[in-house]
Amino acid sequence: MTTEVAQDAARDQDLGAEWLDRVNAALSAGRPLHIQGGGSKGFYGRPVEGEAFDTRGHRGIVSYDPTELVVTARAGTPLATLETELAAAGQMLAFEPPHGVLGATVGGTVAAALSGPRRPWVGSVRDFVLGCRVITGEGKHLRFGGEVMKNVAGYDVSRLMAGSLGCLGLITEVSFKVLPCPRHRLDLRLEISAEDAIARFAEWGQQPLPISAACHDGSALMLRLEGGEGSVADAHRRLGGEVASAAFWSELNERRLPFFADPRPLWRLSIGNDRRLPALPGDQLVDWGGAQRWLKSDAPAEQIRDIASAAGGHATCLTAGITDSPFQPLPDVLMRYHRQLKARLDPKGIFNPGRMYAGL
Repeated sequence: MTTEVAQDAARDQDLGAEWLDRVNAALSAGRPLHIQGGGSKGFYGRPVEGEAFDTRGHRGIVSYDPTELVVTARAGTPLATLETELAAAGQMLAFEPPHGVLGATVGGTVAAALSGPRRPWVGSVRDFVLGCRVITGEGKHLRFGGEVMKNVAGYDVSRLMAGSLGCLGLITEVSFKVLPCPRHRLDLRLEISAEDAIARFAEWGQQPLPISAACHDGSALMLRLEGGEGSVADAHRRLGGEVASAAFWSELNERRLPFFADPRPLWRLSIGNDRRLPALPGDQLVDWGGAQRWLKSDAPAEQIRDIASAAGGHATCLTAGITDSPFQPLPDVLMRYHRQLKARLDPKGIFNPGRMYAGL
């Protein structure tokens, strides 16, 4: 072990002990903690009252073996740092997590579990989390999962952390499965209506096409093709369209397209990708091949959620202060499960209380 690595390991151990002491002090006092990294997902969920707990000091890549397609990083590691390291080896986080203006961290990426345009074709954040270390609501620093894909019995805690918004424990370290970067890429623009695009998505879903992103921006259908050069070229001949800018997808993922500049509240609707465009009160952008709809609307939350429910989905508000429940209210039976899980993993309710739902 080199001196630098030994010093890094010592700092890691010291910071882990410091964090554990802080959590145990909060548990003893019944004092809630507001956990956050870069603050890039502050818009997501309800406000939290509690002592600020900044994770950014606990950073660094713990291990990375490109031949095994596995990387482990500390929670406060900037997402950009991790992605730069992976790109140097020709690999990537395939779920394309957004960075946000303030800069995302590894822990926040898992806690928010927001995925980018490739998500319907490769999977979500949860699908790529192999394991994690967590400080629990019982004041213990535990490791869950591992660095291989395998079945588990009981709670799969490492994946429960994905999308938990810090409500179930304090993530200190995460192991991800990574994938090779595509060998070839082509971005296309097809001048068709949103209704025609929805119909084509259903048709293309039955064919072996190398589509890795599909979005209708209100005026045209944008497609991204990724794979071998031959398969991408063949798909282009079959689908048609003109070559477009590759920057569109990062602009979409970071919500920098002109659509998002509209001052009205922003909603994200998740519905079946085989559904025709519902009559939504406002302007919408069709993402994820139809499975995700972005909506700019002044309509009441109840109206928007009723429409989403009728289409077999749900709606989330991404603009603060519009509704006390940014996430779709859960049926009683599901809320009971959420409460039971919270009580099991955070019995004193100190981790980001109320971030997802009031009283949770």
